[in-house]
Parts: sequence; C-alpha cells; structure tokens
Amino acid sequence: MNLLQIPTAAYDTLREMGEQVTTTVETPETAINTFDLAIKGGWLMIVLFVLLLLSIYVLIERILVIRNAGKEDDSFMNRIKDYIHEGKIESALALCRKTDTPASRMVEKGISRLGRPMSDITEAIENVGNIEIAKLEKGLPILATTAAGAPMIGFLGTVTGMVKAFMSMASAGVNVNVNILSTGIYEALITTVGGLIVGIIALFAYNYLTTQIKGIVNRMEMRIMEFMDILNEPAN
Repeated sequence: MNLLQIPTAAYDTLREMGEQVTTTVETPETAINTFDLAIKGGWLMIVLFVLLLLSIYVLIERILVIRNAGKEDDSFMNRIKDYIHEGKIESALALCRKTDTPASRMVEKGISRLGRPMSDITEAIENVGNIEIAKLEKGLPILATTAAGAPMIGFLGTVTGMVKAFMSMASAGVNVNVNILSTGIYEALITTVGGLIVGIIALFAYNYLTTQIKGIVNRMEMRIMEFMDILNEPAN
C-alpha cells in the first residue's frame, strides 16, 4: 500500500502545480490605452501632438484650396477667344474675374496688357503665375519641417529617456529593479514611435499635396499656351 500511495501523492502535487500555472497563464493582462502610453512618453509627446494637429490642419486646408483651384470650365478658353476676336475686352476681363481660378487670373493679367509688346505680356503673366504657385504652396514648408523634425524629436526623447533610466540605476545602487527603470524606458521607446508616426504622416501629406499642385501648375501652363496662341493667331 505504501508503494502505491507515494506515486499518488506525487501526482496530486503535480496536478496542483499545473492548476496554478494554468491560472497564471489565463490571467488577463492589464490593458494600456493610447493616451496612457502617450503620457508615459513625457513632455516631448506634447510637442509631437502639436505637430500632428498642425500637419492635419495644413493637409485639410490645402486640399480645400487645391480643389477650388482645380475647378475649370471647359468652355472658358473658347469664350475668351471669341471675346478677344470680337474686341470685347471688358467681357473677357469680367469672365476671368467670375471664373476665379489661378489660370483665369493669369489670363486676366495678360488681357489687361493687350496692346503692349508680347514680352511685356509674357512677363506679366509669369509674375502672376509665380504668385499663384506661392499661394498654392502655402503651408508646405510646415509639412516638410515636420516630416524631418518629428523623428528627430522622437530620437531626442529616446536619448533623454535612456539618460533617465541610467540615472535611476545609479541612484538605486544595488537595489535596481524593473519598476525603477520603467519610466525612462517608456519615454525612450514611446517618443521614438510617436516621432516616426508624426513624421510619416507629414511626409505622405507633403508628397500628396505637391503632386496635386504640380497637376494644377501643368494645367495653368496649358491655359497660358492657349492664350498666347489666341493672341498670335489672326481673327476670322
């Protein structure tokens, strides 16, 4: 009987240990939301959050501006051609003001210079075109700076976080534990992630807007070429 009881006791002990392990494994982990993680990143996360909001604002505002600038009337240049050939300069100017697009403002400047040498007309149109392009590109330097600067701010947080971690280790001496190091490590890792996220968003926004602006500039150049052709061709 004693020989049978020893394995039974060992089996009961192993079973209790297995139940304890199972209970430990099945215990749900504590969930940490994004806001709590951001707070652990330190004050640099505030800077990154401001840059993120600024980038989103510039993106939305520029999209609206570019969308309005890209609206075109397919019959615009044909009507300008008819007015110029018929000598209705005031009607052509009124149409340009009514259309209110970068191309129409360039054409308006060209019409207002009719009667002068072609070089003067071309120069006046180019000056207006440069102003219109500058208006379209307003805010893009902010996105470019954020795309380059946000990751650097994140890396700065990494350095400061690791400095805090090592300072905590030095202060604790032989009593170093995970809790002492957690604050510095959190700041080191979270600011890096935050900086990369903000930088990636700003970079994609910058490239998207520049692509849209290039499309508008190409259409502006096409309209000006059509306008110069109208001035150089004889009236019917």
